[in-house]
Amino acid sequence: MSKRKVAYYYDTDVGAYTYGLGHPMKPHRIRVTHDLVTAYGMLDKMHVLRPKRASPETMTSFHTDEYVHFLNRVTPETSEELTYHGTRFLVGEDNPAFEGVFEFCSISAGGSIAAAQRITSGAADIAINWAGGLHHAKKREASGFCYINDIVLGILELLRTYPRVLYIDIDCHHGDGVEEAFYTTDRVMTCSFHKFGEYFPGTGTQEDKGRGRGRGYAVNVPLKDGITDESFKSVFEPVITKILEMYQPSAIVLQCGADSLAGDKLGCFNLTMRGHAHCVQFVRKQNIPFILLGGGGYTVKNVARTWTYETACALGIEESIDPNLPWNQYFEWFGPRYRLEVAENNMDDLNVKDGSLEKVRITALEQLSQLPGAPSVGIHDVPRQSLGEHLGFGKDDDLGRDELDDRLAQHARYIYTLQHSPSSPSPSSAESDSESWDSDSDAYATHSHSRKRRVAKPKKRMSLLTGQYYSVPHPPPHSHSHSHSSHLENENNANGIGNGNGNGKSSARRRFFQSGATWDVGVERVLVGSGMPIPSVRVVDVGRVMEGGGGVGVGTEGVDEGWDGQEGEGEEASMVVDT
Repeated sequence: MSKRKVAYYYDTDVGAYTYGLGHPMKPHRIRVTHDLVTAYGMLDKMHVLRPKRASPETMTSFHTDEYVHFLNRVTPETSEELTYHGTRFLVGEDNPAFEGVFEFCSISAGGSIAAAQRITSGAADIAINWAGGLHHAKKREASGFCYINDIVLGILELLRTYPRVLYIDIDCHHGDGVEEAFYTTDRVMTCSFHKFGEYFPGTGTQEDKGRGRGRGYAVNVPLKDGITDESFKSVFEPVITKILEMYQPSAIVLQCGADSLAGDKLGCFNLTMRGHAHCVQFVRKQNIPFILLGGGGYTVKNVARTWTYETACALGIEESIDPNLPWNQYFEWFGPRYRLEVAENNMDDLNVKDGSLEKVRITALEQLSQLPGAPSVGIHDVPRQSLGEHLGFGKDDDLGRDELDDRLAQHARYIYTLQHSPSSPSPSSAESDSESWDSDSDAYATHSHSRKRRVAKPKKRMSLLTGQYYSVPHPPPHSHSHSHSSHLENENNANGIGNGNGNGKSSARRRFFQSGATWDVGVERVLVGSGMPIPSVRVVDVGRVMEGGGGVGVGTEGVDEGWDGQEGEGEEASMVVDT
């Protein structure tokens, strides 16, 4: 094989984080992989780099500001409060708020972004970041053990230089987060080979092809349990070959989730290490710049074996390395055979038994055949710096600070501390505030239709841990005015005056900002006051009141002459303005 320039990104701190006792996701597997790569002497054949950690500003190129801000300050102790009792950001048990979650995300995202920059600069033909590949993370929430979608951030960096990017996902789970991010564009084609059925995340049918300009550029290859190397190869090669012919990508991102290996704790495929690595070898032969990323994989020793072998495939030395493992710090973990291999098991290949694999392959090829060809991008000047650099973010660290700078920084920290002191609003009021300015949130969309009095159905989610669906309750309405209005409506219904005809049915009432004015459907006028039922209604002609000098007690019909704005005992003050 021809020699390629390979960049390898690794941060020594990545293996120190843990999702918690008993959680299947183990960041330590990346450290085990690195140790095995080192033992095989591969580091001397690559550019080994420690990536710059991604900043919050960089993460917001895809994720929402409030979500990144949440990750930056959440801790195990504050998780219940900041997630509003598990209804926002971190929903379910798949994504715990472990200690150092933001630092872990910044390492993962920083490696993928740096890998993309290395490719676009021409300094590398292949870039590797085994800490990346977290493909389930959504724009405003975590999902499936993934918090920040480093893949999307890396692809966005590639799109600054390349007109078309191909994303290939061989994880056992559907790459829903990446597909969703680029579902409406033709500049990124996503192709996912995954298990489909009663399986997380429950998406990825062949009916999902994209939308708008992205119609046809989302390719899904749903598979069944027990697929073997031969079966996987029979569908992977023709589909990818057709994509390369029709789409002509300028760069490729390959997500090498290792939960598709035989014997994985959460996977259900039957791929060997060499069958999994064949995808890397096939992509490398295309002579297109590409990025290798990690992903799922929950049997740590098999993950380390496979990613080590795929590192060798990227270097083109897979045929020359010894299958007997060299001594390393984790040598005992690889017993009893101590070999660089992941063997298949005795699972039945359901894809061949029922003939579904052939149908899936034909359907995918037909979809690709209908594409008009490689989409073009207009010629434009590529920015030499990111938007953050252009606006000045990060430049302050490189410049000397004087005494005034330090005083201003100290004052800013003091103000920030005051705003985030323990006496800050409760979760309910804070959520109400956040919903009022988060125009992207589902809650905002629900409140915008509050006049229709529709109650949104709870969202349905699937857990990666259990594979079961569960409902996500919407946060209760915390607006005081909304609750007060509902309380009044309930009392009116109880008194049979809900819609002005005495039948007790509720009707939409016009609300005037946060004032006490309401619209009475019965008399078709504005009620000023508490809005509670009263024995009699005072009708005031505004014009006649003004003619009489502004006093409602003089020269007005239907109003007591001596009324001074106070009612008798037991009566509620209320007034109707005749417009």
